[in-house]
Amino acid sequence: MDNLVKRKLFPKGSAVIIGGSGGIGSAICKTFASHGVPVIFSYHGNEKSAKNLEQEITDFGGIVTSKKLSISNKNHVEKFFEELENERIHSIVNATGSDIRMKWINELSYEEWDEVMRTDADGFFNIIKNSLPILRKFGGSYTTLSSIGLSRWPTKDVLSVAPKAAIDALINGIAKEEGRNNIRANSIQLGIIEAGIFLRIKGSDYDDRYIEAAKNNTALKKLGEAQDVADAVIFLSSDRAKYITGQTLYIDGGYRI
Repeated sequence: MDNLVKRKLFPKGSAVIIGGSGGIGSAICKTFASHGVPVIFSYHGNEKSAKNLEQEITDFGGIVTSKKLSISNKNHVEKFFEELENERIHSIVNATGSDIRMKWINELSYEEWDEVMRTDADGFFNIIKNSLPILRKFGGSYTTLSSIGLSRWPTKDVLSVAPKAAIDALINGIAKEEGRNNIRANSIQLGIIEAGIFLRIKGSDYDDRYIEAAKNNTALKKLGEAQDVADAVIFLSSDRAKYITGQTLYIDGGYRI
């Protein structure tokens, strides 16, 4: 650094968080807002949570808009991004994920496999297909929330891990092909985070013994929090990471070691 100057985290523009009303997604939205970034987030079905999040960010003094979106519906995704054509967008975050059950691979039905791949993997392609023209105007970044299961296989978690493998492949492709357009793309592999789907299946698929074992399998001997993920997203989306693309950041407490 030649001179001591104040450095902004983000350029002018907004952040789009797909799946912003969930436990982790809402933490991401609020953290962008805390840095003065206008937030546009989507929600799938929980309108009450979306409106509560909007109100919280508005009360903080932030700028926020929410829109209902089904990412598996190509027409819905096309319309969602058509309405953003005149917005300056610098960050797009994929924080979605199907509400899956823990199952052995040999227990899966054709329908369960088709549904999760169509919703998550095809849904992410729909996002990329319709948002790339917007990011190409000024450059920007994609960040997707992936699974540590791609690095260390988690028993009975195929419905979460398999579609994220396809999404991570798309992320690497975008990083390689769109770097010339000043577009970056990175992935965050998550361990067990005490938010979102974890809280929904705690006590059933995740009993006390499973949770204790998961903690002991990490180097830090604890589970992660939604804010840990949000802070990582902010970094990868910001100008502090402007020379980072095609990379994976592990938010797992050392589970993969």
